[in-house]
Amino acid sequence: MVHQHNEQKLPHHRVDLQHLTEVLSRRGISIEPILQKIQAFQIAIPSWALGTGGTRFGRFPIGGEPRNLEEKIEDVGLLHALNRSSNAISLHIPWDIPRDIAALKQLLTAHELSIDSVNSNTFQDQADQALSYKFGSLAHTDPGVRAQAVTHNIECIRHGQALDAKTLTVWLADGSNFPGQQHFRRAWQRTADALTEIYQAMPPDWTMLIEYKPYEPNFYSMVIPDWGTSWSLCQHLGPQAQVLVDLGHHLPNTNIEQIVARLMHFGRLGGFHFNGSMYGDDDLTTGSIKPYQFFLIFHELVSAMEDPAVKNPPLAWMIDASHNTKDPLEDLLQSVQNILCTYARALLVDRVALYAAQDANDVVYAEELLRDVFALDVRPLVSEAIRQSGGAIDPVGAFRSMKIREKLIAKRGAKSVATGL
Repeated sequence: MVHQHNEQKLPHHRVDLQHLTEVLSRRGISIEPILQKIQAFQIAIPSWALGTGGTRFGRFPIGGEPRNLEEKIEDVGLLHALNRSSNAISLHIPWDIPRDIAALKQLLTAHELSIDSVNSNTFQDQADQALSYKFGSLAHTDPGVRAQAVTHNIECIRHGQALDAKTLTVWLADGSNFPGQQHFRRAWQRTADALTEIYQAMPPDWTMLIEYKPYEPNFYSMVIPDWGTSWSLCQHLGPQAQVLVDLGHHLPNTNIEQIVARLMHFGRLGGFHFNGSMYGDDDLTTGSIKPYQFFLIFHELVSAMEDPAVKNPPLAWMIDASHNTKDPLEDLLQSVQNILCTYARALLVDRVALYAAQDANDVVYAEELLRDVFALDVRPLVSEAIRQSGGAIDPVGAFRSMKIREKLIAKRGAKSVATGL
């Protein structure tokens, strides 16, 4: 079906690709190395993003949503078959606790997928939970609550080990809503001590990613509100701890590109949660709101990745979005396409000329070098990379022409709701 879709799209695609190839050739750029890098770039899909999300006002399921982990693996397999760029799944525990490990591994192999990370959940109380996280988890004043949260994170590691994952992602909702509610210094220390217990339980080849968020669900203070606090905890723990940047977890007008440059320089950037943000942590389609800033972020990432002097480990890439009005699978396909296009643009920046302009304090030329690349339509390049890998030239178009959502509804029902959020 992908082949039939591509046959219909191929004539126009070849014309568009030829034009872009000629434009890049005049700049001394061969597309082959770029295509290879795009093909190698893989973005993990979170198990919780395969169904419709919602707000505190309501949730509107689309039908055909995956009802268990097995069906979520099938859905990610569909995405990967279409774009050949989503070969990993990130699990959230306890939303998606793996049961039959042997069967899950067989299913993952059949879809050419792997489990890359597990995410702990101490921001919700579960039905069988002894103690509440209402006033915090790893930062809670009650040592019993902290012990419960530590145990949960260690259980997440064990689930991940069973499926050959190598990463634990920790995001804490801990914080306060009112002045005087929390002792800031003691809350940090309690968090650091609890994370140390979890860190010591990790296998030597694992990484702990520590996420940050300036507000929500607490609106006066968050225990880990910014990259500096996350970095301080990583420094406290050791080399297996890294900072995780969620693109939506920043106050308006924050210079995120400078943050990632700093973290790469320090060797402490562990990974990304991709999404888009208008006002706050909106979890919108990646690249849909501030595409130029997204390009500048990727420029800094690629600049550091290509610099042999930068000793930052390979990054974990993942989408973390909430699909309230779009088909979740279409939204994920859009996000992956936007990520790949932005990555491709960042690969095309003439950094030799840019660094020379920076050293010469040539402000206009330095900016023009970036603006010129950002203005390029690199979609034919990404489509060609996907086509060569066996995917669809137009993944969203293929999804629709194959009537995948209709088939999922027919199979799972019009009222099926995904587990998790």
